[in-house]
Amino acid sequence: MQRISEVKRKTKETEIKLSINIDGKGEGRIATGVGFFDHMLDLFTKHSLMDLDIEAVGDLQVDAHHTLEDVGIVLGQAIKEALGEKKSIKRYGVSYVPMDEALAMVALDLSGRPYLVFDSRFTSDRIGEMETELVEEFMRAVAFNAGMNLHIKVFYGSNNHHIAEAIFKAFARAFDEATRIDDRIEGVMSTKGSLS
Repeated sequence: MQRISEVKRKTKETEIKLSINIDGKGEGRIATGVGFFDHMLDLFTKHSLMDLDIEAVGDLQVDAHHTLEDVGIVLGQAIKEALGEKKSIKRYGVSYVPMDEALAMVALDLSGRPYLVFDSRFTSDRIGEMETELVEEFMRAVAFNAGMNLHIKVFYGSNNHHIAEAIFKAFARAFDEATRIDDRIEGVMSTKGSLS
């Protein structure tokens, strides 16, 4: 069974085309118009081993908010669609990632019940042309549209680029773990018999 999805979204603020292959090789083509965000999505793609193609055009003359939020919405929808009934997946993933002086942890549960805990502070308003507060907005959009319980904690760090990079890499690696197929799991990893 191929775990792939393609989702398109068009509003007055953004136009997005996104495709994923969860069982990919970590290859992607990312073009959102926000350079630092593209860099973070490239990292996510590589470290999750998911193939990810994104073309996004947003109202960047306003700011990057709508672009990041809507890419998060579409990515979450694509993840939900590609995972389907979530048969035989491990469901949970945890990853700690150091990035020089920064250390981030991401724990997630593909439970179908969305939630976000985001415990991180940035010391500047922007990294490149991207507002740092949009890291949390992007993660919220992914979590709530994928049906994912997502906990993000940065223990320490002083360089904002490194903090964001540690978050995205930890998210990628936790996601890869949670979506892995385990042949010992019959149906879904839930006593309820459903992950929705």
